[in-house]
Amino acid sequence: MLKHYDLQGFEQDLNSGKVMLVDFWANWCMPCRMLGPVIEKLAGDYEGKAEIGKVDVDEQGELAMHYGVMSIPTVILFKDGQEVTRLVGVQPEESFVKLLSEHV
Repeated sequence: MLKHYDLQGFEQDLNSGKVMLVDFWANWCMPCRMLGPVIEKLAGDYEGKAEIGKVDVDEQGELAMHYGVMSIPTVILFKDGQEVTRLVGVQPEESFVKLLSEHV
């Protein structure tokens, strides 16, 4: 299930130690909208294995600033509460699958 994070939900999942793949995006961003279906598919494919979510940078600007998100889409992988890596820009689904399979 795809999560739409606010600060509280984000911190709760982050502190749980779960593997999280988080897409920082905005509705007006065309590359973000292109990536959206990939993120939604990953949420279904990895249900129960990893938390897959989105952070709307317009609604959650403080969260985006805290993680130094300067360009969108930016997808960050977290494990054990720490950032593992980030991918900026539209990426093929295989990039995310490879990343997740290394950490789940």
